[in-house]
Amino acid sequence: MTPLEHAHHILDTMLGYLGFVVQIEDDNGPDGPTLQVLTDDSDALIGRRGETLEDIQYLVNRVLQRHIKDAPRIRVDVEFYRSMREDKMIARAKELGERVRATGQSADLPPMNSYYRRLIHNVFVNDPEVMSVSLDGAARFKRIVLKKRDS
Repeated sequence: MTPLEHAHHILDTMLGYLGFVVQIEDDNGPDGPTLQVLTDDSDALIGRRGETLEDIQYLVNRVLQRHIKDAPRIRVDVEFYRSMREDKMIARAKELGERVRATGQSADLPPMNSYYRRLIHNVFVNDPEVMSVSLDGAARFKRIVLKKRDS
């Protein structure tokens, strides 16, 4: 059984015990192994701002790591929520990047976890005019500031 198949079984069992009727699709795409959950109860599984979805993904990966020590991190998505959120976040960051490019004034993005910060940093890593900087802090959710690169 591959790690993705094992994670599929863990997620299906967990959601079944919680009373959810779901269909789970496996995807070994460019973003890494992903389990896409299709259900009529998507709001309950996503939670407020995706917090429940984050918790589900965390639990699936913790259980998987206990069974397969070197298993890759599995991404869990519900009704393509995570994919759409990432697309919107990247589009918003690009809009702000254009504003920074035009005005020269820095722009703040809302606090986000390390995964989403990495996505935003990757957007601007090769940009000759705009750079992204995470603000220091001990919080799990940190802000990113977009600013003009020093010439």
